[in-house]
Amino acid sequence: MERPVALLRRVDHEREGFALSLWREDWTDVYPGLFRYSIILTSKGRERVLFRTNTYEYAPTVPLGAEEVATRRLEDVERHLHSFPDSILEEEGDGMATGEPDITVDVLVIQGSPRPGGNCCILSEWAEEMARSLGKSVKVLFPADMTIRPCIGCYQCYNFGRCTFEDDMADVIGYLKSCRLLVVCSPVYTNTVPGGLKHLIDRCQAYHASRLLEGGPSGQKGIIISVAGRTGDEHFRCVVGVLKAFMMNLGIETLPSLLFGGMDRTRDISKQEGVRMQVEEAVMGAFSVHED
Repeated sequence: MERPVALLRRVDHEREGFALSLWREDWTDVYPGLFRYSIILTSKGRERVLFRTNTYEYAPTVPLGAEEVATRRLEDVERHLHSFPDSILEEEGDGMATGEPDITVDVLVIQGSPRPGGNCCILSEWAEEMARSLGKSVKVLFPADMTIRPCIGCYQCYNFGRCTFEDDMADVIGYLKSCRLLVVCSPVYTNTVPGGLKHLIDRCQAYHASRLLEGGPSGQKGIIISVAGRTGDEHFRCVVGVLKAFMMNLGIETLPSLLFGGMDRTRDISKQEGVRMQVEEAVMGAFSVHED
C-alpha cells in the first residue's frame, strides 16, 4: 500500500549537478508513531537512497530523534558533496546485511526441538516423508543447530527490509518466502516454544518488514504440530498462540493444529495409534487446499 509521504527539505545544487531531498513516510498503520525518513540523492536522472532511519530506532533515553538525526545527516551529506562533487558517483551501501539467497522449496519443516531423536523429530520425519511421497521438495531446518542471534528490537529492518545481522536467518527467510507449506514442530518448554525456535520467530521481524516494503507471497499454508508431557489442551495454549502469531505476521494461513499430550506416559509417539496417519492427512490435505 502507498503511505502518506511528505517532502521536508530539498537542496538543489545545479552547478554540481545534484539535488538532495529529505522525505518522511507515515507508517502509523503498522505501529503507532512510526515514521521513516529517507535522504534521496538525485544526480544525472538517477535517484539513490543515501540514508534511512525511523522513529522506532530510538529508545526513550536517546537524546536525539529520527527527524533530527536525518536533518543533521542531510546537512553533512550536502557539505561533503559540495566539497567533493565527484563522490556522487561512488556507490554507497545501506549498512544492512545482504539479502537472502534465491531458494525454491515446496515444503519447509521447522523442527523446533533441540532434542535429537525425540518425538518432534519423529513427527517432522513423517511430515517430510509424506511431502516427498507427493512429489514435493522439502527442507528441514533445526534452529537449535543454527547460528541465529536473538532479535535486539533495533527496528532498522523497517528502513530497508533487511536485518543488520548476518547469520543463518538469511537462508531461513529464503525458504519461508518460497515454500507453499510451512510445518512447525515444537515441544512445550515451560508453556512455550524452545529458545532456538523463539530466536528464529523473533528474527522474522525483518521478513515482516520486507513484506510491508516490497510485498511477499500469498496463498501459503501452515501446520502447527506440538507435543507435551502432560495431558490437556491448556498446556498448548502458549505454543499455539506464539506459532499462530508467527504465521499470521508472515501472511501464512494456519490449518488445524495437531496437538499430542501425555508424552510423559507414552514416551514414544510412534507407538501411539493413528498419529502418523493424522500427520500424513494434514500434509496431504494442505496440498488439496492449494489445488482447489
